[in-house]
Amino acid sequence: MDILAIVEGIGEAPAAALFGLVTGLIFGVAAQRSRFCLRAATVEFARGQLGDRVSVWLLTFSTALVWVQAAELAGLMRSDDARMMAVTGSWSGAILGGLLFGVGMVLARGCSGRLLVLAANGNLRSLVSGLIFAVVAQMSLGGWLSPLRDRLAAMWVTPGGRNVDLLAGLPESTGLVIGLAIALVALWLARRNRISLRTLVFGSGVGFAVAVGWVLTFGLSQIAFDPVQIESATFTGPSANTLMFVLDRHAVLEFDIGLVPGVFLGSFLAAIATREFRFQGFQDADNMKRAIAGAALMGFGGMLAGGCAIGAGVTGGSIFAGTAWAALTAMWVGAMVADFVVDQPAMGATA
Repeated sequence: MDILAIVEGIGEAPAAALFGLVTGLIFGVAAQRSRFCLRAATVEFARGQLGDRVSVWLLTFSTALVWVQAAELAGLMRSDDARMMAVTGSWSGAILGGLLFGVGMVLARGCSGRLLVLAANGNLRSLVSGLIFAVVAQMSLGGWLSPLRDRLAAMWVTPGGRNVDLLAGLPESTGLVIGLAIALVALWLARRNRISLRTLVFGSGVGFAVAVGWVLTFGLSQIAFDPVQIESATFTGPSANTLMFVLDRHAVLEFDIGLVPGVFLGSFLAAIATREFRFQGFQDADNMKRAIAGAALMGFGGMLAGGCAIGAGVTGGSIFAGTAWAALTAMWVGAMVADFVVDQPAMGATA
């Protein structure tokens, strides 16, 4: 892709939105076909299983690490310049926000990215939950909840005005080696669980989409006149920004504005092509209350943690940002606790 030609043809802001759209399309198709879901993986793990959901998640995560670290070695990406790495990180925000997000995604039966994918497949429960998630995320970013978020995030921050690079001082190839090692574990689990090649390819595609976003925004930053944020797939900030874009006619185009519609469109097209699109609603009032509470927890928790299960868990993890790995760990813990406390007792009561 000739980034310079695209920018000269349509301008910097539309090019950023186009790159978001491309990243989102790849992500949406791959996530829909692989059924990639962090919530499902954590629940499976919490119940003592290492099945197909854990395998797909590990494959996606490792693929993102491999592609992003390889791109960095090839000079197509520079993690130090990424927005997540170039600003002060919050350990307290990562831990507290990650825990809240983990609990929320179990209650809502899907992380924010998964809700968007399911909404494009006709799941009205996910559509409602996704809208609530976006509203609460916006409230946490610049609304009534932002003072609370700021106080919690300021409790424990990274030194020096930057996030912590977990690979600092290590050989340049360390990240790539770690990614390959995790990929080998994922492939071993996939073989043990007899996961199809198609699922493996699409699961890898989710991680590849993350690398595409990093490379495209980095390339744009190298030629753009105005400063460009180097970023990739995430859904907390972009969901809030997309909501404001459709409400404010003065809003400007950026990567985020293309990403969310791109994921929705990619997932929708994949569902239509495979005849999996169908309308679904809430089972009952209790199910609706649970989904709303979960979406609200994810909206605040994701903004506090500095990213969602994708933004911190895969995108931030792929550049080895310290707070991203802390947030991801907290999400796993929060989700597992929620499954132990909420879902497993309910399953025992109905058995």
